[in-house]
Amino acid sequence: MLFKETKLKGVFVVEPEIITDERGFFACSWSALEFEKHGLNPRLKQCNISFNNKRGTLRGMHFQQQPHEEAKLVRCTRGAIYDVAVDVRPGSPSRYQWLAVELTPDNRCMLYLPEGFAHGYQALADETEIFYQISEPYHPESARGLRWDDPRVGVEWPLPVTEISERDREFRFL
Repeated sequence: MLFKETKLKGVFVVEPEIITDERGFFACSWSALEFEKHGLNPRLKQCNISFNNKRGTLRGMHFQQQPHEEAKLVRCTRGAIYDVAVDVRPGSPSRYQWLAVELTPDNRCMLYLPEGFAHGYQALADETEIFYQISEPYHPESARGLRWDDPRVGVEWPLPVTEISERDREFRFL
């Protein structure tokens, strides 16, 4: 696996190294040893799948506060997503800065978000599915969120938002 650190410290784009032959290809998509070697949280406690019927659907911006902060590894298995990470770490020099990566089954890239980052994404195609691994199960009492359209953060979503949950729409501005 190739680990490419982004402008936000601790956030990585992870690319599998593809080994091809006449049958097709093989690639490692998860290795606790590789994550540890790069100083990333290798603990996995839960895996989730999210499916979105329509292009333009937005989910986020979600995170969990202490003591249940979570690291995430996100991969798109069908369709395409615009995957966004926002630094919400108190005292971080990049607090409230964001970055986005397009994830597709064709590019096979994954986005790793360490603890202290809000996560959200927008479906860029109908019938989009993501698979993500997390270091901590869901704890409702620790669940928090940022407004997807908060001007202080300024995420530039590529499409008009066509679907969003009531919960995500009701998160407060910073």
